[in-house]
Amino acid sequence: MGAAPLVTDADTALIRVRGFRKSYRKRVAVDRVDLTVPRGTIFGLIGPDGAGKSSLMKAIAGVLAFDAGEVEVFDVQLDSEAAAERIKDRLGFMPQGLGLNLYPELTVDENIDFFARLRLVPEDALRDRKHRLLVVTRLDRFKNRPMKQLSGGMKQKLGLVCTLIHEPELVILDEPTTGVDPVSRRDFWTIVGELVAEKGITALVSTAYMDEVNRFHNIALLHAGTVLATGTPSEIHALAPGAQVLVQVDPPLTALAKLRQGFPQVETIGKRLCVYVDDATPANAEQTVRRALAGYTLHSIQAGEPDMEDMFIALLRRRGLIPIERVTVRQETPVNAASSGACAVEARDLTRDFGDFRAVDRANFTIAAGEIFGLLGANGAGKTTVIKMLTSLLRPTEGLAWVAGADVREGGTAVKERIGYMSQVFSLYLDLSVIENLRLYAGIYGLSRRQAKERIQWVIEMAGLAGHEGERPAAVPVGLRQRLALGCALVHRPRVLFLDEPTSGVDPVGRRRFWDVLFRLAREDGVAILVTTHYMSESEHCDRLALMYAGRIVADATPSELKQSLEDDAGELLEIDVADSTGALTLLRDVGFANAYMHGARVRVFARAPGADRHSVQGILENAGVRVVQIKCIPPSMEDVFVYRITALERAAAEVAA
Repeated sequence: MGAAPLVTDADTALIRVRGFRKSYRKRVAVDRVDLTVPRGTIFGLIGPDGAGKSSLMKAIAGVLAFDAGEVEVFDVQLDSEAAAERIKDRLGFMPQGLGLNLYPELTVDENIDFFARLRLVPEDALRDRKHRLLVVTRLDRFKNRPMKQLSGGMKQKLGLVCTLIHEPELVILDEPTTGVDPVSRRDFWTIVGELVAEKGITALVSTAYMDEVNRFHNIALLHAGTVLATGTPSEIHALAPGAQVLVQVDPPLTALAKLRQGFPQVETIGKRLCVYVDDATPANAEQTVRRALAGYTLHSIQAGEPDMEDMFIALLRRRGLIPIERVTVRQETPVNAASSGACAVEARDLTRDFGDFRAVDRANFTIAAGEIFGLLGANGAGKTTVIKMLTSLLRPTEGLAWVAGADVREGGTAVKERIGYMSQVFSLYLDLSVIENLRLYAGIYGLSRRQAKERIQWVIEMAGLAGHEGERPAAVPVGLRQRLALGCALVHRPRVLFLDEPTSGVDPVGRRRFWDVLFRLAREDGVAILVTTHYMSESEHCDRLALMYAGRIVADATPSELKQSLEDDAGELLEIDVADSTGALTLLRDVGFANAYMHGARVRVFARAPGADRHSVQGILENAGVRVVQIKCIPPSMEDVFVYRITALERAAAEVAA
């Protein structure tokens, strides 16, 4: 991103919101919100679905009337349609949803030209702007492809190009990265950051991805239509002081139950448990957790600063806005076939062609009972096609696969009796209540009345649906709805569970509850789970990950092994805190650090010789007059792994094509 903003005073504000209120019939969506957005900054609206982000952004864009309060943009009070019209040529608005502001039948080039002419962009300016934006979004090779044939990430980048083509002073982007793969997400943030730094535009961006918070200059946390807090990311962090402790311990299930008796915020991350210790330094937090686990076998323990998602949940909890859930974990020895090495899923050279297009190319992997297996890849990599073959919804063109002992080519009915499947598309019946959906699925799977009663009660307890039995799915929060869909997939006790991006659009609290359920299913009941996700933080919850590219599996290892492989190949990751991050990024790329990238107001770069490179980087920047605040080594994330591996493969493919 660009340099830290120089303007933060309210007198330099581009947007002012006072006492804003919006309701839809009897439901209040936003209530008494005050907000100030300085010019030349990237301002984030952070919060779950239903927090009021979209309503607030639409009102600021001048496309939604509101009930009370004031909204002022470019010093214009938006109190009428005429007032809203006065600012529309100075802003760009990108609504929520993949490509919703685009035209499916038009090509990439035609969509851009349409929006440019709609905005009266001169032809000579259009040529230069279009070329630059297509290159930076890496859409230049797809100019003649119809929008409907683009991947989700490409659609979002094209939507951004069309929003920016008239060079607006303000861009309003509503959850632009939801459902987008990590490479496209990083491209997206690079574009926004460079435009803010170079053109001085202001960006108002909403997101439900908590790992994106550090990319903003200023943020507002929203919950249930109200603003919890505003400030810089570091100021928000300070509102819920505490430390995060990651521990790998045996036996894990009883340790989890023990920790939840003493700490209000404990989650599972793969084989490790993550404990949030309120009002503690990392050193004190580690000692506190060690004392709580006296008598247990500790394989590893690591304490550090909490991430933004942990902090957000802690803030909600400490203010009494979410309940403290004491989830019951079975203390007896779990039935976990994974320890015996039992194979639940096996794919051998699994291949699927659609005409001349090979969607999946000789995929090989196994999943043990009780194992959580993540399938990662960019939009269009072939993940969903793999799942459809394993669930017998698609017949493989070539290759073999067995699921719970059944051959997917021959045992369609046998496979379907032994699996649960949650697709990307919402699979519930909206005109039926929660309990009616569960009864319907129990009947589809042939459960007896007694079995159905027992399993439905189990699902209600497992998914936290008590009290919602008579409600229709559309009336409950997205996270609860997804757990209902999961319950419908589990009502017949499947041995293997397939989940295709199950938490897309779910808020952080809902995602954690969902993953807690998956952990218990795997560890307590020995269910083998295959899950796809674009949330790189979620990939840490998996025992093992397979990375797909262009239909092929290009890596298969644990998250820690993949990170170590990245460091072995690219070096250690340096984070550089500088006064001018945009200038620093350009300088470093010019001298050979081609993998340097922006992360918030800082620059990150891989260094093969960290000590020597640290001195080299500092010298290069200071000699150019760029003040260096700090350079430190940080551990790589799964996003770093994904982006590094996929971009390397893309470069190799481009070289072959050339």
